[in-house]
Amino acid sequence: MNFPSARFQQHATRTAFFIPGFIIASWAPLVPFAKTRIGLDDGMLGVLLLCLGLGSIVAMPLSGILAARLGCRAVMLATAALMLLALPVLTVASTPVSLGLVLFVFGAAIGAMDCVMNIQAVAVERDADRPMMSGFHAFYSIGSLVGATCVTLLLTAGTSAFAATLAAVGIALALVVAVARAWRTDRAPQDAPSFALPRGIVIAIGIVCFVSFLTEGSMLDWSAVFLHEVRGVGLQHAGWGFVAFNLAMTLARLVGDAVIAKIGRATAVLAGGLIAGAGLLLATLVPVFGVALLGYALVGIGCANIVPVMFTLAGRQTAMPESVAIPAVTTMGYAGVLAGPALIGFLAQGWSLPAAFVLVAIALVAVAVLGRRLTRV
Repeated sequence: MNFPSARFQQHATRTAFFIPGFIIASWAPLVPFAKTRIGLDDGMLGVLLLCLGLGSIVAMPLSGILAARLGCRAVMLATAALMLLALPVLTVASTPVSLGLVLFVFGAAIGAMDCVMNIQAVAVERDADRPMMSGFHAFYSIGSLVGATCVTLLLTAGTSAFAATLAAVGIALALVVAVARAWRTDRAPQDAPSFALPRGIVIAIGIVCFVSFLTEGSMLDWSAVFLHEVRGVGLQHAGWGFVAFNLAMTLARLVGDAVIAKIGRATAVLAGGLIAGAGLLLATLVPVFGVALLGYALVGIGCANIVPVMFTLAGRQTAMPESVAIPAVTTMGYAGVLAGPALIGFLAQGWSLPAAFVLVAIALVAVAVLGRRLTRV
């Protein structure tokens, strides 16, 4: 089967990572607006964010099966269309039920895209025969940075939330049209298993990814709420915390392959978890806006290369076939970014939002230790 050039496929894979990062980050600055518009408390917001996570959890295993049967391109095109349709609707949903339904569809689209783009990335990295995973994941961060920055700037300039999302959809649609023909169409062998429950080291890898992505989801859905409601930052400026997180993560991932080659995977994971935990504590416990931004930046630096290392390990482990291990790890990991923020909401309702962030920081330290051990297996 003939494919576009290897270089074009690599660029198309980077774009595939950019698009869901861009779209979901475009939602981040809008969370406080939705919370205020519908009159939600922390607990109810957590329930609705759980709808987003449930959509993802349902869609990820199914998307892996479909990608094996239909190829990555068909699944990514369908999921891109769904996420671009859902984003503007999130700004006009006026009841908890309607917002929850749209979040479910939005989460399903984002989750499916996230799963299949990693399947594509593994194939493209293998063809290139050199480390590329941190670089691919960097473009998810770049997309998040661009999406959060663009929407925050538009909101700061007085643009309506609906108009801001239409601008985001236009950018993402242009990117899909430009690169979709270079997304993979090859399918898994007919005798390959299409689904399997994770086991052995794959479970441990998934746990590390879950906590790392839970942290990212906390920044996505709760950093603006924290800065506005706890620190008193204006709604129009509360999105800058997530921007600081993503800028730092983006820069760290762009140099991630070189750093990992120099200090080793074990040290990179251990140092990353400790730095992220310390940064989150700093942002949570020091009541200064500038210090909070610094703390969020440290969280981004620390979390940046943990997940790329884990995906590399998932491709190298022998407990499960790669064709089912990658979707399994992706499902466990991205469930953290989508379902994890709902847990933050429940903890915030029961105790407080700062207390919830402290618990996440503790989990990051535990992940640093576990991840270091996994890299030495």
